[in-house]
Amino acid sequence: MRVISGTAKGTKLHSIDDLSTRPTLDRVKEPLFSIIQTHIEGAIVLDLFAGSGALGIETLSRGAKHCIFCDKSYKSIQMLKQNIQKTRMEEKSTIVNEDYKKCLEAQKEAFDIIFIDPPYKLNIAVDAIKRILNLHLLQKDGIIILETDEQERELEELKELEIEIYDIRKYGRVNLLFIRERG
Repeated sequence: MRVISGTAKGTKLHSIDDLSTRPTLDRVKEPLFSIIQTHIEGAIVLDLFAGSGALGIETLSRGAKHCIFCDKSYKSIQMLKQNIQKTRMEEKSTIVNEDYKKCLEAQKEAFDIIFIDPPYKLNIAVDAIKRILNLHLLQKDGIIILETDEQERELEELKELEIEIYDIRKYGRVNLLFIRERG
């Protein structure tokens, strides 16, 4: 796993090899970042279930202003700290070692880009999106990128929300849903 573009291009990132984490593969990251590239420059980013931090670090490498990385796993946070140091992104990063609910409730400003990539079997992605909307944590033109292997379930649960799913991409078992608020 590596940073694919920007100031930290080519930097290899550490990742945990166990079943609770699932780093976003380069073959998924490349098209993902092609789609959102115009949103990145100067963006405030939230990498909500950060794991290794690969998604947030990629945005920082490509010109995002700041990223808040949240993960409740101490092991993930330690690896994330190493990756942020390795890419020299400390000044643009805030690390939160909390449950996603506490992290969201503590935020004081809205985000331009929010990555939601929870462990697949926990079924908490839609709850995270509901909380983001209720707390007004998404900028007017902000986007949420949800990574899931349960696309049909997620789409069914998302129907009740005031959102627009403006793009869906599938890469093997990985589905990316690109979401923005309606109106």
